[in-house]
Amino acid sequence: MTGKILRFDEVRGYGFIAPDEGDEDVFMHANDLLEEKYLYQAGRRVEYFLESGDKGPKAGEIRLMRQPAPPTSRVLQSAAAQPAAHDDDADCDVLTPLDFQSEVTEALIEADGTLTAAQLQHVRQRLLRLAQGHGWVDSA
Repeated sequence: MTGKILRFDEVRGYGFIAPDEGDEDVFMHANDLLEEKYLYQAGRRVEYFLESGDKGPKAGEIRLMRQPAPPTSRVLQSAAAQPAAHDDDADCDVLTPLDFQSEVTEALIEADGTLTAAQLQHVRQRLLRLAQGHGWVDSA
């Protein structure tokens, strides 16, 4: 199922999703998030499995839905338009945006554990746009 996060309290670890189908709001808990909980903010779109909770509908395996980010600079636009200078692409894995961001997050935390959540988000989004512009990551 898909929907939009109505609210999510990161400290308490729970919130609610408004399903796209217009049904009853769905309870969401931090234990069911597939990504870092700071990423789950009101207004973000998610996909999930609908389960029956003790007090009503509950979301399980909650994953953020990504929108492709448009290139924000001429450098990215021109890089995306240029063919690769070498044919090493056959030996490279093209990652999904989620896999790429997960690997980047781990690398950034390992490199500098003092980065704030906002700094991590900013750097990850910029690196994702760069990687998509080069075709290293799926654009979906």
